[in-house]
Amino acid sequence: MESGLLAAPAQPGTARSGESVFPQGRVSRGVIIVLQIALVAVVLAVQPFKSFELDRYFVPKELVLHAAALAAGILLLARGRPTRFDTVDLLLAFFVAWSLASALFATNYWLAQRALGVSVSSALIFWAARRLGADGAYRPIVVAAAVATVCAAVTGLAQAYGIETDYFSVNRAPGGTFGNRNFVAHFCAIGLPSLVYVTVTARRPAGRLTGSLGVGAVAAVLVLSRSRAAWLAVAASAVIVALPLFASRKYWTGHNVGGRVARLGVVAVVGAALAIVLPNRLNWHSDSPYLDSARGMVDYKTGSGRGRLEQYVNSMRMATANPIFGVGPGNWPVRYGRFAPAGDPSIADDGMTANPWPSSDWAALVSERGGVAAIALLGVFAVLFMRALRRWGELGDSDAVLAKVALAGTIVALLVVSAFDAVLLLAPPSILVWSVLGATSGIGPPATATDKPTSRPGWRPAVLAMLLVTVASIARSATQAAAIATVGNGGSRSRWIAAASLDPGSYRINLRVAQLYAGRDRCSTARMYASRARGLFPSAPGARQLLQRCS
Repeated sequence: MESGLLAAPAQPGTARSGESVFPQGRVSRGVIIVLQIALVAVVLAVQPFKSFELDRYFVPKELVLHAAALAAGILLLARGRPTRFDTVDLLLAFFVAWSLASALFATNYWLAQRALGVSVSSALIFWAARRLGADGAYRPIVVAAAVATVCAAVTGLAQAYGIETDYFSVNRAPGGTFGNRNFVAHFCAIGLPSLVYVTVTARRPAGRLTGSLGVGAVAAVLVLSRSRAAWLAVAASAVIVALPLFASRKYWTGHNVGGRVARLGVVAVVGAALAIVLPNRLNWHSDSPYLDSARGMVDYKTGSGRGRLEQYVNSMRMATANPIFGVGPGNWPVRYGRFAPAGDPSIADDGMTANPWPSSDWAALVSERGGVAAIALLGVFAVLFMRALRRWGELGDSDAVLAKVALAGTIVALLVVSAFDAVLLLAPPSILVWSVLGATSGIGPPATATDKPTSRPGWRPAVLAMLLVTVASIARSATQAAAIATVGNGGSRSRWIAAASLDPGSYRINLRVAQLYAGRDRCSTARMYASRARGLFPSAPGARQLLQRCS
């Protein structure tokens, strides 16, 4: 049996089917419940304060990720069983360790800690889910991922069809509780293989009906989002997975899987068509917005496509200048301005990058953590993909074979989306990806002779160290969320000052406090906060100009 860093081989008599089982008692049940709650909570977690248009979405979602990783890690340590290591675990552990080393060279340690925390918590989630998968309890995790995907689609549709709330953002509708139409579309595209798997393998008609409605909702929100990366991801996943699905038909013949998949295809087409024809509240600046997006999927000569190419080139210049450890996790926006020429579309009017991450996970990883770390992580996905297509005859039942096909589809969708936008840098898709990959990769035949797991008695100190990083990440996310709540929707000077005490690593809050003091001719205090802001973003013109004004 393939086993993860925290995964021990299944015990004799352990159920190997996809049924919801709890082979290891209360601890396994606790881990499953933690991951199920977290997968749904990460979709719904958001703050209503519009002054922090990005962080009000991602800070609470990061808090969910870190809390789930901490709880799952503690519960798994409580099992106190020997641990084994294989190639996937080694590559992932190497990626985390290299990221930690890279963080030591960062300019902005606050951003480095935040980005590193997402990676560490994601790894813990993966290993927790993988241990459950090795014990046969993979289906509850995949079901939760499917539910989370439908929840994300429903929030996007709710905004598209007229529901107004402070928890939605009007800037990038229909983003729902993600605040951005691209983010909700990416989440749905990555979660779609899990949703299809759960629907196709459902034992009861009610489950198949609910799953079919969910597929229709996902198809509708994907169309309404106009996210070209998500469209490409779904298309690539469907095309590439079609072959292994056909090749595995002898394992599920008699279960009407082919007919169910075909019906889901019809449901998806109907959902997409309804999304196009039904009137909605979206304010597109085109008479044919969906056709325009379809035409622009491969356009890299104009618009956002050209901007992406320029950004990739400049990010590679950054990586070439820092080839070993990069500029540090999360520090791409800190250093990008030094490598961007005048007129770069990635630079906003205030001299900062328009987004705190590049339009590609891999551009971010190579420039922030070095090529070695990016190759290690890519190796994780490559090994998992290849193993998903091997030795189906040893899995024991059709559900397990189809779970492996869903694993392959998830990896394809992830790689396509992450090539065009940030995915693994963000908490919601990270917890979705690593939960599904962990749970489904835990099932499988024994490792090959060249990939034989070996005992690693030092795993417990390593996991304890990662848990300490996760505790620091929880504290950081909690104080960030408190700072956002303290400021609220605008806030007085005293509120901004209190927020700066809660979140001293926020460039925006420190700069705003400096501006408030400078406006009252209290330059000595303004210089203190402006200096703090400049230390976080040395190239940003806002803090530098204020310091010159108060000098």
